[in-house]
Amino acid sequence: MERKRILTGDRPTGKLHLGHYVGSLANRVRLQDEYDCFFIVADLHTLTTRPEKEHIEALRQNVHDVVLDYLSVGIDPARSVIYLQSAAPAVYEMNLFFEMLVTLPRLQRVPSIKDMARAANLNDETLPFGLVGYPVLQAADILMPRANLVPVGRDNEAHVEVAREIARRFNYLYGEVFPLPEVMVGEVPSLIGTDGQAKMSKSLGNAIFLSDDAKTVTRKVTGMYTDPNRISADIPGQVEGNPVFAYHDAFNPNLAEVEDLKARYRQGKVGDVEVKDKLTRALNTFMDPIRERRATFEAQKGLVEQVIYEGTQRASHEGEETVLLMRKAMGLSGLWNRISRKAREAQEAKA
Repeated sequence: MERKRILTGDRPTGKLHLGHYVGSLANRVRLQDEYDCFFIVADLHTLTTRPEKEHIEALRQNVHDVVLDYLSVGIDPARSVIYLQSAAPAVYEMNLFFEMLVTLPRLQRVPSIKDMARAANLNDETLPFGLVGYPVLQAADILMPRANLVPVGRDNEAHVEVAREIARRFNYLYGEVFPLPEVMVGEVPSLIGTDGQAKMSKSLGNAIFLSDDAKTVTRKVTGMYTDPNRISADIPGQVEGNPVFAYHDAFNPNLAEVEDLKARYRQGKVGDVEVKDKLTRALNTFMDPIRERRATFEAQKGLVEQVIYEGTQRASHEGEETVLLMRKAMGLSGLWNRISRKAREAQEAKA
């Protein structure tokens, strides 16, 4: 049987962090042998809020860093397609077709669009059409390889639902071309940042990056937000909602140690220093193999560029097939073929 397909990816706005890992990367690595995987470096999406030339010039390094993070966590380009969104011509054409199949009010109801606009200091007067249409372009990404499954973080579930609606609408109007993609959310749908105030984010400065060295991780964990009402170790503390314990749950494989720390924390029998020291050890143990792989890949000059080039060639081929299927279903291929035939017949008649 033909294997089902996965599509997911990231905007290249900087290096990836632990939130990306638990939200999506872990699932990508795990599913490589079960699905045909397409992982997109979504550089076009960055232009929805940052279209300036200097930002576009910065994409070169950001794209390199994101792909290096992919390789470091275990994504294998021999088993998965890693490609650059802007270099796949089909996505532009599909985006145009899909814009005709969704209404403006439907897009305005997507919660994350408002959040992205707010983060970029945009209002009704400065909001670009491209940001409102972000989920449509994302639908083109998902449906270009005709994906069956989309591993994403919790904040992207609504975008996948838009893609499902567009696929359903296209199939209804023109015939079955697209599967309805299912969403897969990671075991830790959203990881709070080290500040304890919002989810982990590059822009908020509350992230632990997959590329951070051991000393940097130690410094960031030491400064992590904990229970603000606990001013000394003998005061019973709150475990629920405490970022330090959220990270223990996500990254510390020693379950007995985690449960012991929680019990003593609730009783006021352990200090934040010990809890954070053990978290630091767990995180660095988890990240050491990632650091080693990153160093190995980084030392191979031109490797990242070769991975992107070969993956983009493969993805573009899939996109061409999808567009041909769409045009045939819509009747556009027949329209052009008829015009071409008539034009040739007219030229032959004159001759």
